[in-house]
Amino acid sequence: MESDVIVVGGGVVGLTTAVTLAERGLRVRVWSRDEVTATTSAVAGALWWPYRIEPEADAGMWALVSLRVYGELAADPERTGVRWVAGVHADTVLERLGPWAREVPGLRQLTAAEVPGPYDVGLAARLPLIDMPVHLAWLRERFLAAGGVFERRTVTGFGAAAALARVVVDCTGAAARELVPDPGLRPVRGQLVIVENPGIEEWFTSADAGSSETTYFFPQPGRLVLGGTAEEDDERLAPDEATAAAIVARCARVRPEIARARVLGHRVGLRPARVGGVRIEAVPLPGGGRLVHHYGHGGAGVTVAWGCAERAAELVEAG
Repeated sequence: MESDVIVVGGGVVGLTTAVTLAERGLRVRVWSRDEVTATTSAVAGALWWPYRIEPEADAGMWALVSLRVYGELAADPERTGVRWVAGVHADTVLERLGPWAREVPGLRQLTAAEVPGPYDVGLAARLPLIDMPVHLAWLRERFLAAGGVFERRTVTGFGAAAALARVVVDCTGAAARELVPDPGLRPVRGQLVIVENPGIEEWFTSADAGSSETTYFFPQPGRLVLGGTAEEDDERLAPDEATAAAIVARCARVRPEIARARVLGHRVGLRPARVGGVRIEAVPLPGGGRLVHHYGHGGAGVTVAWGCAERAAELVEAG
C-alpha cells in the first residue's frame, strides 16, 4: 500500500490529525476537496473556548490538551497564527462551567461595572485567538515537513482510500452526513462580518447556546471579525444582508465605534454539529482495514483539535 493512513478532510480537524499521525512516524496522505484556506475551518473566528460541543466531559479534556499546544504555538504568532489575547465572556458565570475551567489559568469573575455593554455579568480571560488562514497554511506546511502528502481530491465514499491505506480517517465534517451516512449531523450556520479594526485590542463574546443570535468580535491581524449566528438546519452559504446589519448593530452596542467601521467582507460557514456529540470511533472495513470516524465537533473544532487528534491517533494505532 502507498500509505499507512489516508485522512479525508483538510480542515483544522483533518490537518491536526494528519500532523499528529505523521509525527508519530506513519505514512500519511490527506485528501481534501478544497485548499486549506477555502475550508469551513478558514471561516472560524477562532477563539479557544468549548462552545456548542458534546459530550461535555470529553470535550473539556480535549480542549485542555489543545490549550497547552496553542500556548506553545503562541510563542511564534506570525508563523502559527496563534496569539494570547485578553477579553470578556459576557453572560458567563465561572462556577457554572465544567471542571475543565479550573485548569484554565487566569479566569476571573467580573463585577457588573466591569462588563462592557448591556450586560451585568461576565468572565475575564486571556485565551488563544487563532488567525485561521495563517494557522491552516502553517499546519499544512508542518504536515508536509513531517513527510505527509496533501492531495486535492473529492471523495464520494471511503472505498478508494481503503484500497490505498490500511486505515482511513474520516474528518469530513458536515459532509459526513451523506458520506457515512449519518443523519444525526446537523449544519449550524454561522455568519460573520469582517470590518476594519477601529482600534479594538480585546475580544468579546456573548453567546446563549439556546439562541440563534450571538454577539462577538475578535481582533485579528488587519481586521476585526464580528459575529454572529448559530442557525440550526440552515444551509444557506450566501451572506444575508439583514443578518449582517444586525450583527454589526449588536457588536456596536458593546463598542459603539464598530458602527462606523468600514466593512471589508462577509463570511458564512456551516458548523458540523451532531446529535450525541463528537464521534471518534473505529469501524472495520472490508478486506481487514479500519475506518476511524472523527467528526461532529460543532462550534469547537479549533478548541478541541489537538486533544481529539490524539484520541483518533490511538484508534489508528490500536489495530
